[in-house]
Amino acid sequence: MKTKLGLLYGGKSAEHQVSLQTARSVINALDLEKFEIHPIYINVEGAWIKGPQLSGSVEEVKALEFSQGHSLSPLSLAPSFQDTQQEAAPLDVIFPLLHGPNGEDGTVQGLLELLNLPYVGNGVLASAAGMDKVMMKNVFAQAGLAQVNYVAFIKSEWAKAKEESYTKIEAELGYPCFVKPANLGSSVGISKCTDRAELEAAFVEAFQFDRKVIVEEGVTAREIEIAVLGNDEPECSVAGEIVPKKDFYDYKAKYEDGDTALIIPADVTEKEYEQLREMAIRAFKALDCSGLVRADFFLTKDGKALINEVNTMPGFTPVSMFPLLWKHTGVEYPQLIERLVDLAKERHAEKQNIKYTF
Repeated sequence: MKTKLGLLYGGKSAEHQVSLQTARSVINALDLEKFEIHPIYINVEGAWIKGPQLSGSVEEVKALEFSQGHSLSPLSLAPSFQDTQQEAAPLDVIFPLLHGPNGEDGTVQGLLELLNLPYVGNGVLASAAGMDKVMMKNVFAQAGLAQVNYVAFIKSEWAKAKEESYTKIEAELGYPCFVKPANLGSSVGISKCTDRAELEAAFVEAFQFDRKVIVEEGVTAREIEIAVLGNDEPECSVAGEIVPKKDFYDYKAKYEDGDTALIIPADVTEKEYEQLREMAIRAFKALDCSGLVRADFFLTKDGKALINEVNTMPGFTPVSMFPLLWKHTGVEYPQLIERLVDLAKERHAEKQNIKYTF
């Protein structure tokens, strides 16, 4: 029997277009002998629109932006809400291909948990903590993972004490430093600051995208990434290195320029790789992750690894780092998708054995 796979993409997020690219890539890689593909588009206003079942590849992402179709209540996805008037049987698995807030941050995951639907990827806690860079770094600190120094600010607090905020950063972190929205990915809203003027502008930029910002100490190091796959017994890919031509790996470098070098496998020693692998798994378990994670590190000249962050729904096109890392480890893109669906079913089946009465 084919797996009825619901692809959830789009979203009310600054990463809406990134999600559309991901959805197109997954659709074009799925084996139609194994899967029925049911697209569910969330537009920028947050409306859910169910498109027709797909029977082939999609040439352009525009074809996935349904303006008309079956307007969907998320509740209708659950088997318990199905009625005899509906034509389609309930979906077997949901694959959230959502990046950023309102999709990657635990909100959709919480909904799918309440509906008791199997879904690909991380659960509520891991998704929420992985989205919020401040909470994530606090968890990493508790787990004893080495990382750069950081401070965080809420918009209202900063607005009342801007001078004190800037002075604190200069005293504790110095320049260069990086200002980031706490809850966003794809390097949206991130600025590198080398002086007070740039710092002030960076805060204005970052607070357009979130009510909380994190400021991190700049470090001279290589950017190394490892992909993690699994549930309770996660496995790691080979390591890869990001070599941006600019000062840092920003949104334009990731999705538009196409001239950033991705070196896979990275030129690291066996000792350095083992350090990175061990830290990636510790981070995965500290956040109680499941399915997939891309762990990002700084590797200093003396071979010390500092964890930067994990991404609980990393870029997932065939040319994105996560799939490329697994390809070089021996897992091709279509196999990777199938493995993630199997992990979703495995985790859901385990949860069905939990007792809720005594």
